[in-house]
Amino acid sequence: MTAFKSDFLNVLQQRGFIHQASDFEGLDALAAKGQATAYVGYDCTAPSLHIGNFLTMMMLYWLQQSGNKPITLMGGGTTMVGDPSGKDETRALRSISEIEANKESIRGVFAKVLRFGSSASDAIMLDNAEWLTRLNWIEMLRDVGRHFSVNRMLTMDSVKLRLEREQEMSFIEFNYMVCQAYDFVELARRTGCRLQMGGSDQWGNIIMGVDLGRRMGTPQLHALTTPLLTTSSGAKMGKTAQGAIWLNAEACSPYDFWQYWRNTEDADVERFLKLFTTLPLREINKLAALRGAEINEAKKALADAATTLLHGADAARQAAETARRTFEEGAIAENLPTVEIPHGEFAAGVGVLTAFVRAGLVSSNGEARRQIKGGGLRVNDNTVTDEKMTVSGANLTAEGVVKLSLGKKRHVLLRPA
Repeated sequence: MTAFKSDFLNVLQQRGFIHQASDFEGLDALAAKGQATAYVGYDCTAPSLHIGNFLTMMMLYWLQQSGNKPITLMGGGTTMVGDPSGKDETRALRSISEIEANKESIRGVFAKVLRFGSSASDAIMLDNAEWLTRLNWIEMLRDVGRHFSVNRMLTMDSVKLRLEREQEMSFIEFNYMVCQAYDFVELARRTGCRLQMGGSDQWGNIIMGVDLGRRMGTPQLHALTTPLLTTSSGAKMGKTAQGAIWLNAEACSPYDFWQYWRNTEDADVERFLKLFTTLPLREINKLAALRGAEINEAKKALADAATTLLHGADAARQAAETARRTFEEGAIAENLPTVEIPHGEFAAGVGVLTAFVRAGLVSSNGEARRQIKGGGLRVNDNTVTDEKMTVSGANLTAEGVVKLSLGKKRHVLLRPA
C-alpha cells in the first residue's frame, strides 16, 4: 500500500476507492496543499441518482473533508447527447423539459452529503448546459475538434465495444467524449478545477479531457477513477429484481434503502462500510471481525450509517424500528412502504399475482408464480398456495391494510384509497 502525502489519497486508498489515476505523484502534491479542486459529472437521465452515483459522491465527500474543493456538475448539456459508455444501443433522446425536470429533482441530494457555500473548500454546483448549449458549431470544430484524433476515439471502449458487436453508434453519441473533455477544460478555466473523478468506465473520457487540457493550455489536469462495483456474488451493485436503488426518497423510501444495506451479503459488509459510510476505520474493523449470527449487527450498523448519511438520523431510526417490529414482533408497522388501490378495484378483488406486481415485490406474473411454487409469497403472514387467489376487503387487517411479503425481509402494505 502506497503512503501518500495527502489525507485525501490516503483515505481513498484505505477505504478502497482507487482504481486508476493518471499521475498519483502530481495529484498527491496538489491535494496535500488543498489545491485539488475536483468534479464529478452527473447526467440528468432520470429523476433520481442511484447507488453508483452515491459512490462518487462519497469521493467528493472525502475530498472536502481533506480541505479540497468539490464541484458537482449537472449534465444539462451532455444529457442532450447521451453517454454511450456501457450501452449496447443508442440512448433515447430526452426532451429539454424532461431533462430540466430531472435536473431539479436531482439537485437536492448533493447537499445531504456535501457542504455548499462560499468558503475555500465549500462545494459548488454548475451545469454544463451553460457553456455547451452556447457553442458555435464551426468554432467548436476549429478550436476544439481539431485536437481530437478519430483513430484514438475509435479505440475507446465506449466506441470499440459497440463496433465490435456490429451495433450502430450514432454521430451524436460519438461526440459525447468531446463534450465531456471540453467540460474539463471549461471547468479548469472557470474554477481552477484540476481533477475529474468517476467510475472506471469513464476512464477513456476523462483521459480525453486531460489530453485536451494539455493541448489547449490549461495547467496539468488529473484523472482518478473508482472500481465499478459488483457484489461478491457477481451481481451489479445497486440492482435488485425490482430495479435500481435510487437516492431520492420518493423513488426509494428510506425504509427500502435501509433494507437494501441490511440485506448485504456477508462477504461485502466490510467493503461497503468503508465505501458508503463515514464510520472510522477502527470501528469498521471491529464490525468486520464479527462472525456467524453476529454479522447481522454489522449489517444493521451499515444500514443505519448509510441511511443516516443520505436521509438523516430520524429516518434511519424509523426504518430500523419498522424492521424490528415487522421481523421480531410480526407487527404491521405503519412506516412500511404502502401502495394504494382504488376502492372499487379493491372491492371487486385483485388477483394475487397482480397485487404482488403492483406492490413492486416481483417484476412479473411469471415471477410471482415461481415464488408461490417455492413458498416465497405471503398475505398477512399466511403463505400463498393458490395463484388464483384474490386480495379484497376480506383480507383487510384491523389497521385497514393488507400486508404482502416476499420472503422474510420484504414487505409492502396494500391500502384501499
